[in-house]
Amino acid sequence: MRLLPGLLLALTCALGSAQDVTRVADVIYAKHDGVALTMDVFTPAKPNGAAVIKIISGGWNSSHRGISDGGWPARGYTTFVVVHGTQPRFNVGEIVVDLKRAVRFIRSNAAKFGVDPDRIGVTGGSAGGHLSLMLATRADGGNAKSPDPVDRVSSAVNAVACFYPPTDFLNWEKEGDSRQGVGPLTTRAPAFGALVTTPEDREKAGRDLSPIYHVSAKTPPVYIVQGDADRLVPDSQATRFQSAAVKAGAKCEVLIRKGAAHGGWAEQGAADTDRMAEWFDLHLLGKQPAQPFGFGVSSLPSTPLFKKAAKGK
Repeated sequence: MRLLPGLLLALTCALGSAQDVTRVADVIYAKHDGVALTMDVFTPAKPNGAAVIKIISGGWNSSHRGISDGGWPARGYTTFVVVHGTQPRFNVGEIVVDLKRAVRFIRSNAAKFGVDPDRIGVTGGSAGGHLSLMLATRADGGNAKSPDPVDRVSSAVNAVACFYPPTDFLNWEKEGDSRQGVGPLTTRAPAFGALVTTPEDREKAGRDLSPIYHVSAKTPPVYIVQGDADRLVPDSQATRFQSAAVKAGAKCEVLIRKGAAHGGWAEQGAADTDRMAEWFDLHLLGKQPAQPFGFGVSSLPSTPLFKKAAKGK
């Protein structure tokens, strides 16, 4: 097997004949500040030509211990599981820049990975969901003058499906409450570092790093799953983002899981992952789902699995 340039400790292994997925570990997509940032690439035996980027992030912390393919290769998607620099060493703004670099790296090497550079989806949960939406709303076309060819290409993604993402740091539970110390700008200040030193800084960072303020008609289709018993990320974060997307002319659908809390339950829910796969199938492959999407806000009761996970939180 001929390995791509820039691999660190490249590892290729078959993950069982039933799955027949090939994994290449520790592919370096960026190097700076003495750190190499990596992704693992999972390729199915019969790839559909589209890519799914899975962002490993919780509280803007990222660890190789959290790597799994999320079941996306079983659905035909070549899957790029991305680990980013962890806060507080790297603040949220810097993490966004690095994840843009990950998208550019995949797009630049699309032919080598066997994917269409214009069929890239992204997924994540919580902070990973926020970062997914930042990629969706803050994309740029690259720097044509960069000496690095990777940095010359677009950081745009083509569809998003994510779980319980923060979308508006300035208005966390209700309008303007960040000024009273509510929400991550205060409760998770180390993740933002010097970006939130003063009230003025918090206001600027809150706007710059909240996906809701950057939605436009060019924002790719977004699907969000959120629990209405989530005490960490209010469900209004999802519904208000959906309203902003529709107002801007973008496509967005939100599913509210009744009685579900934050973390873990959604990723374990095959029904939600299957529905997300249909979202990617529709917007990346043009395959119509059996049950059409409504591009609005809907709700469903939590399954016993979700309720058990939520209770244990």
